[in-house]
Amino acid sequence: MIRYARAADHPAIAEVVEAAFGQPDEARLVERLRAAGDVLFELVALDDGVVAGHVLFSRLWADSQQLYAALAPLAVRPGLQRTGVGSALTRASLEQAREFGAHGVIVLGHPAYYPRFGFSAAAAAKVRSVYAGGPGFMALALEPGAFDAPLSIIYPDAFAG
Repeated sequence: MIRYARAADHPAIAEVVEAAFGQPDEARLVERLRAAGDVLFELVALDDGVVAGHVLFSRLWADSQQLYAALAPLAVRPGLQRTGVGSALTRASLEQAREFGAHGVIVLGHPAYYPRFGFSAAAAAKVRSVYAGGPGFMALALEPGAFDAPLSIIYPDAFAG
């Protein structure tokens, strides 16, 4: 079952995120994004009522004045990785981003994982950002032409640490 995260889920989310990444940096990022009010939405996947996975989308500031979102982080409890939980969360979260009116989504992630959902480095080629340039910096247009013109994106301060 996938649903919006609730405040009561926060401790379990922190545990899942830290376990998935093997260190606390991404869990701290989640806390900073919440504290700053930069969260667009969070979803959790439940396994027998327990948080098995989590995804967070935050608002990006774009010079186009349209809504763009960052997918970060996506985490799945280590014992449940490679079982489809992350894929289900990603698909559900992209649908939610569309419903929120996002024109496009940016991810800084594994270049072998995110292309299966339509993300590509080529789509992000015209995006200017402090994180742009590497093979893991990818974009997915949710609206036609979302990444056709050059676009400057500013991430929330929480990403800087």
